[in-house]
Amino acid sequence: MVYLEADSMAIASKQAQLPLPPGNFGLPLIGETIAFLGDRNFADKRQEKYGSVFKTHIFGNPTAFVLGAEANSFLFANENKYFVATWPHSTKALLGPASLAVQTGSFHQQRRKLLYQAFQPRALVSYIPAMASITASYLQKWERIGTLTWYPELRNYTFDIASTLFVGTDGGSETAVGKLFQDFSEGLFTIPLSLPWTKFGKALRGREGLLARLEEIVRRRQQEQNPGNDALGLLLQARDEEGNGLSLDELKDQILLLLFAGHETLTSAVASFCLLMAQHPEVLARARAEQEQFSASEPLTLEQLKEMTYLEQVLKEVLRFIPPVGGGFRETIQDCEFNGYLIPKGWSVLYQIGKSCRDSSIYREPEQFDPDRFAPDRAEDKQKRFGYIPFGGGLRECLGKEFAKLEMKIFAAMLLRDYQWELLPEQNLDLVAVPTPHPRDGLQVRFRRLS
Repeated sequence: MVYLEADSMAIASKQAQLPLPPGNFGLPLIGETIAFLGDRNFADKRQEKYGSVFKTHIFGNPTAFVLGAEANSFLFANENKYFVATWPHSTKALLGPASLAVQTGSFHQQRRKLLYQAFQPRALVSYIPAMASITASYLQKWERIGTLTWYPELRNYTFDIASTLFVGTDGGSETAVGKLFQDFSEGLFTIPLSLPWTKFGKALRGREGLLARLEEIVRRRQQEQNPGNDALGLLLQARDEEGNGLSLDELKDQILLLLFAGHETLTSAVASFCLLMAQHPEVLARARAEQEQFSASEPLTLEQLKEMTYLEQVLKEVLRFIPPVGGGFRETIQDCEFNGYLIPKGWSVLYQIGKSCRDSSIYREPEQFDPDRFAPDRAEDKQKRFGYIPFGGGLRECLGKEFAKLEMKIFAAMLLRDYQWELLPEQNLDLVAVPTPHPRDGLQVRFRRLS
């Protein structure tokens, strides 16, 4: 015991002598939050000036940015030892206290097992027909419209799939729930001023409206003999090791999280696919040629989707090139050292998904869009552990990543087989970063069936 105490004192003394990471805390109270939210190159500029570890002050907390595969490994390996997951105040308040996203430790792992029921392989296979049907309906709609701003339509498309498969509500984007959800999403990463006209204030009202609607749905489903095979039905039946199910408040917060995760990030991902295909016609041609080996008259199956190996490479490269999520927050629960710097207890740590996926020590010419980097003979993503993390990693890797990959692949395959699109001139394609990356002018296209 004496030796352990001496060792602990020696470690503490060593850490006390370490410098804080270089950087700037910015203005009093708000720090550099406004710059972080408004400048997509926030991390790039500071990395160039300070290196791969730097400090700032965002969302009310001193924060260390850590960049690269080694930093990701350090964070993921020390989950619940030095770090626990955290979110900005606005995000935590809107996701809710019972949400899986804000839970930590063993309770998080127990609840994660329960929610996995909605994403196990058997459940995913059962989702394919509905995904394909909704996709076909939207493709035909866009063909009729001809010229459109695509991003808002893609948001409706992903929300309809999420609301259908998670809570059994068809056409959710056309209901009041769709508007409530849009307000909710736009406030998740904002300065938490709960005034009626702020994005955060509108988002809080959106959350209240969504929870009221979800409570109606849950109570009705609880009274039905057959709870159904969508995510809500599976969660109503899920039990932990003690035989306990999810409470009403937990069900509402978990479904709200699933709707956000299955909607906002997926919209960004499929929009990025559409944009990048239009900008890289040679990749588009190869992906389209692969689809010719499959019969368009037969329903899509999991076996067919697994055979689309080039499309798999394309989608992996889309997620590397424009990750839907820029990074992830952790809270430091014990002083620790990384790369010779002290990260004090109570600080936030933000790891960078986008920067990791463009690390030139892992990826050859990382600024080039090149699906062949994921071909078996190159497999650049395998060179360093946690060098490819579009879905995060470790104990908190995105629970719905296979759902997201399935939906992306179905959308891409059906789009490539029968349709073509071109970008309209004189639009701003610069990416807005918040809440997820999307073209500033909403991706304006001319859309038609292949002749």
